[in-house]
Amino acid sequence: MALKGGRMLRLAVPLKALIQRFAFALLLTAAAALLVMGKADVAMVERLRTAVVDEMTPILLVLSRPAVAVNRVIDQGRSMLFVFSENTRLREENARLRQWQDVARRLEPENARLRRLLSAGVDPPNTFITARVVGDAGGPFVRTMLLSAGERDGIEKGQAVVADGGFVGRIAEVGQRSARVLLLTDLNSRVPVALEGSRHRAVLSGDNSRLPRLEYLPAGAEVAVGDRIVTSGDGGLFPTGLAIGQIVSVAEGAVRVQPLVQLDQLEYVRVVSFESPRLPVAEFGRGGGRR
Repeated sequence: MALKGGRMLRLAVPLKALIQRFAFALLLTAAAALLVMGKADVAMVERLRTAVVDEMTPILLVLSRPAVAVNRVIDQGRSMLFVFSENTRLREENARLRQWQDVARRLEPENARLRRLLSAGVDPPNTFITARVVGDAGGPFVRTMLLSAGERDGIEKGQAVVADGGFVGRIAEVGQRSARVLLLTDLNSRVPVALEGSRHRAVLSGDNSRLPRLEYLPAGAEVAVGDRIVTSGDGGLFPTGLAIGQIVSVAEGAVRVQPLVQLDQLEYVRVVSFESPRLPVAEFGRGGGRR
């Protein structure tokens, strides 16, 4: 038995060295094969990737729990250190909110009267689906994240994703138990927006940097640092008025926006179930008159 074991050991050592020597070449070959498959059949690769993500999502959910617990302990420690300043800030904010509440109560009857006068309709209420962030499926050139909810939870492709602070991105891919979010900082992200004060329309374009660009502003539009950006609702893609961020830089024609949400520190998000309002379809007779 000892002789047989020694022989097996002598055979295993060269085999292990051979595998280690050609491991890099094998990995390069596998990567090239995947690239060829991706170019040959994009739909098949996308289905395969979605299936793999569906299977990996429960594992990522379990693995993320210890890290989430550690982060919560650290956050609690930081909160204890800054509890007095936080209390003061909240008192001041509460006083400001009470002032705004009084203003809103005074304007509410006037707003109702004006709506009745103009026969203005009310936007349909939005519903939300809460999901947990279980992983970052992005890389150096992609800004996405994975959610622990999918089609079985009511999530659909194209829906807006928000957090406590504001707009995060949109649903780009959906599986049965998972979904991929394209963040607003991604190179492929384009969001129709408006300046909250002047209501000028524009497009917020991601470029994989921390600060997306504000593009296609009207000629002569005046923008300044501190102006808030919200979704415009153009095209019916997203609800109107979702907070996105504020302008932090206007230099050499490049307008940069700081998102209100810390995209790399999200644990839970909400997916907006939004139905775009549709115009009624008129029925016409043979003579072109309306029935």
